[in-house]
Amino acid sequence: MTELRPGDASLLRKVNTQVTLRALRREGLATLTQLGRITGLSRQTVEAVLDELGERGWVREAPPDEGAMGRPARRYGFRADAGYVLGVDVGGDRIVVSLADLNGEVLACERTGVADGAPAPERLEAARSASLACVDGAGVARTRIWAVAAGTSGIVDRSGRVALSMSLPGWTGVDLAGLAGRWFGCTALAANDANLAALAEHWRGSAQHASDVVYILVGHRPGAGILIGGRLHAGRSGAAGEIGTLRQVGWEDAAMELVKEGSAAEVFAAADAGDQGALRRVDQYAENLAIGASALVLAVDPDLLVIGGGYSRAGDVLFGPLRRHLADLCVSAPELVTSTFGDESVALGAVRLALDHVEREVLGL
Repeated sequence: MTELRPGDASLLRKVNTQVTLRALRREGLATLTQLGRITGLSRQTVEAVLDELGERGWVREAPPDEGAMGRPARRYGFRADAGYVLGVDVGGDRIVVSLADLNGEVLACERTGVADGAPAPERLEAARSASLACVDGAGVARTRIWAVAAGTSGIVDRSGRVALSMSLPGWTGVDLAGLAGRWFGCTALAANDANLAALAEHWRGSAQHASDVVYILVGHRPGAGILIGGRLHAGRSGAAGEIGTLRQVGWEDAAMELVKEGSAAEVFAAADAGDQGALRRVDQYAENLAIGASALVLAVDPDLLVIGGGYSRAGDVLFGPLRRHLADLCVSAPELVTSTFGDESVALGAVRLALDHVEREVLGL
């Protein structure tokens, strides 16, 4: 018989806890017998693990199943309300905040506008105020926020600092993760907005069943994110997908040209009604968008190209010419789909990023 070494018992307890917690989160509610069958652990071991998880506040005993014959078995469930995560989209003209429980269910959202040319301190204060309002409005104690994740345009390095921003005044060098962590005294992360939007679509949206994905964020500020093998590909410095920074691609110029004589919504509506001038502007915008998108498609050869952001709501009036230009530019154009979440995708992707941290670093999954 092999004797356990000093660290073996601790490791075994950790493994038993992990498999039991995974099973509980997957099943929702389960009895001791069911958990033993799923995990392969003895009833005594499962009961000990549940006692420990209960002391941590991560597991609750559910009311008995009244429909069961005889003495009802004790049932247990994961406490998704043991903690919460916050996803924040710090955009050019708005802040979007989503509060979610540990199952990723969004419980509250907060939106607020911010001036396009607002200085960095003003933009940060708007994000902080909206985050606090979202949490307080939901009746959640601020101390129960386990992680915050923020998305923003530009290149964001692995530490959560904005390495380069060409669109937001004074934004380059802002330690977004460090500052966001002070709002609730918890761990905070930050990432590029298009990357987070791609993450949201792969989690619960249009790209759930795709492995390699290119996501194009179209709206107030254009951007792109890449998933390879279902995982975000940010690159060595966080600049992967930043093809819009190439002047030759023309994304910034095309976006400004589109709204030169009216808002984007007005231009798309006029084009949909058959206005020839609006149709030409939309076609030019779609062509410039396709040039950058096709470069990414040719490099990655993805399963799916997802178009999200505020302009994605234009529908076929934009997607029609975009598909045509992509077909001309790509060797093999992938399927083109619209985002499930529109302009909420960045905040939702930030929720997923925060949950990934909690599951890995707090729950030990």
